[in-house]
Amino acid sequence: MSASLGHHETILVADDSEANCELLSDLLSAEHYCVVCAADGQQALDQIDSDAIDLALLDVVMPGRTGFEVCQVMKSKPETRLIPVVLLTSLNSDADRIHGIMYGADDFLTKPVNKHELLARVNSLLRLKQFTDELDNAETVLFSLALSIEAKDPYTEGHCDRLSKYSVALAEKLVLPENLRVALRRGGLVHDIGKLAVPESILLKPGPLTPEERKIMEQHTIQGERICAPLRSFRHVLPIIRHHHEKRDGSGYPDGLKGEQIPLTARILQITDIYDALSTDRPYRKALSPDKALSIMREEVRRGWWDASILDEFESIVLGSASLHPVRSGN
Repeated sequence: MSASLGHHETILVADDSEANCELLSDLLSAEHYCVVCAADGQQALDQIDSDAIDLALLDVVMPGRTGFEVCQVMKSKPETRLIPVVLLTSLNSDADRIHGIMYGADDFLTKPVNKHELLARVNSLLRLKQFTDELDNAETVLFSLALSIEAKDPYTEGHCDRLSKYSVALAEKLVLPENLRVALRRGGLVHDIGKLAVPESILLKPGPLTPEERKIMEQHTIQGERICAPLRSFRHVLPIIRHHHEKRDGSGYPDGLKGEQIPLTARILQITDIYDALSTDRPYRKALSPDKALSIMREEVRRGWWDASILDEFESIVLGSASLHPVRSGN
């Protein structure tokens, strides 16, 4: 097993029994894992905050915070929720195991721990974490590429971050499920990643685009979908990328979708995208006030371009929250 992973991972062992800590530490160290120990739940959380932990072995019954509680804290925080947690327990009832599962535990080991079972489960969970880390790295690369597009144009500085923030706020207002809120947060950041395939002569052209140039520009939604398609975790993001330039009357692109054919998440992002374009400086005009920007969007709703009900909800957010107003030059 040790040859396959190289075993440079750091494992936290939390147990109030010094003898148990030493036993587990010796078993894991012999397999070339780096081991850090904690004598109680609070020490375990302090170690997790201060060290890069790859897996946690938590005794259930500890002074102060129990293993259940430490697991719950870890799984509730974005920065630690993907760390595998194995609960060590002499409790054998189904109720205790269900309790641990509800708190997010990834596995259980019954004391006294069998050496071979311990190493097999640790190895399996660390392999899974490697795949998860690779997925996170791939997402990070996509976000960096998306921001590199934004960096080419000083007038779009902060655009992706604002769209992400606006879209999540609107999703919360509409009480959308968590998976769609996550998709909108990601979609705000990568919705225009397909512009990587657009020549800079078109992307940064100061004047109007020719029909041929516009056709190339409009391909960025399809290219963006293709770039992100390999990531299964982006399955809810792909409709946002592809369809955020559709219009309710069917005059948008790339597929000419109408009305409810346009995914709700794409309709949310397009509302925030239009607002951000109107309420920030552009080469041809200064930023419009929130009231003026919303007034123009109302006119476009009457033309049949955007979703009136979503705009109603977004307007209530914008007018009720100064934190959603972009900072304009001269402010």
